[in-house]
Amino acid sequence: MLRAAAVFSATTVMGAGAAWADGEVNIYSYRQPELIQPLLDAFTKETGITTNVLFLDKGLVERINAEGANSPADVILTVDIARLVEAKEGGVTQPLQNETVNKDIPAQYRDPDGDWFGLTTRGRVVYASKDRVSQDTITYEELADPKWKGKICIRDGQHSYNIGLFASMVAHHGAEYTETWLKGFKENLARKPDGNDRSQAKSIMAGECDLALGNTYYVGLMQTNEKEPEQKEWANAIKILFPNTADRGTHVNISGMALAKNAPNKDNAVKLMEFLSSGEAQKIYAEQVFEYPVMPGAEPSDIVKAFGEIKPDALPLADIAANRKIASELVDKVGLNEGPSM
Repeated sequence: MLRAAAVFSATTVMGAGAAWADGEVNIYSYRQPELIQPLLDAFTKETGITTNVLFLDKGLVERINAEGANSPADVILTVDIARLVEAKEGGVTQPLQNETVNKDIPAQYRDPDGDWFGLTTRGRVVYASKDRVSQDTITYEELADPKWKGKICIRDGQHSYNIGLFASMVAHHGAEYTETWLKGFKENLARKPDGNDRSQAKSIMAGECDLALGNTYYVGLMQTNEKEPEQKEWANAIKILFPNTADRGTHVNISGMALAKNAPNKDNAVKLMEFLSSGEAQKIYAEQVFEYPVMPGAEPSDIVKAFGEIKPDALPLADIAANRKIASELVDKVGLNEGPSM
């Protein structure tokens, strides 16, 4: 009889017996265990392979490096292109050239060397007040238009979600244009960057701003939040505008996976990665976290469909990731986190 998948705290060390058992695979995850458990249950049901999850909220790369060649890690699950690139550059991944995975995941959502793979996407969109914003289309470029002066809220400009968007601006327009755009964007802020994506929606409801940058999936999380029902009111106060639908498309980021450098259960790890790349698994995952499957034709949940149709920017995420350092430097150069000038 198969035992249930084990969930370990960040301080628990997986024993050698568990790490090298024939029927197991060890996952180091930046995603909360409850978000990925439905996926892992489906994998175990299909393959008979038991999954062990080590959840960390930080320090994943450092931990695997400290464990060295004896690390139990088989598969890394995380969100954001920054953390996937960090894992690759930190030397804790190995390339996987797999026909099944490459067929299921479009090239724009894969590392060119095979060190990481996207599973779901989330759009970096504009939250707009239903009451005070009449237009239903927008571009990222327009966010620097003086007509929005004092009308925009964002979280920390150095947050990885914003750096990803700013890096996409560099990739499309170059550093000089992006610096000028960021200066205009800064002057349109209603206040200093603060809070998280959900609190930007709260600020719109409160009338502190009319527009904000946020990820699509937070709207789903707010709409279904039974523990804090006031978040449903925040979500109800906004509409989602998908920027640049008439041209290059909306910037998206990913949740993804990588094969750990010293995976002791490599065959099982590859089986898990093949399963996670499948349309069935992407659908389960996307519904669980209110994101979009990366597989062409795979449907998002009804809640996500209700946001409206997304046209993802076709630029490879690897190209965007290559501009993150420049984007971060520009945020500091223009003083974005200082807020608008008086």
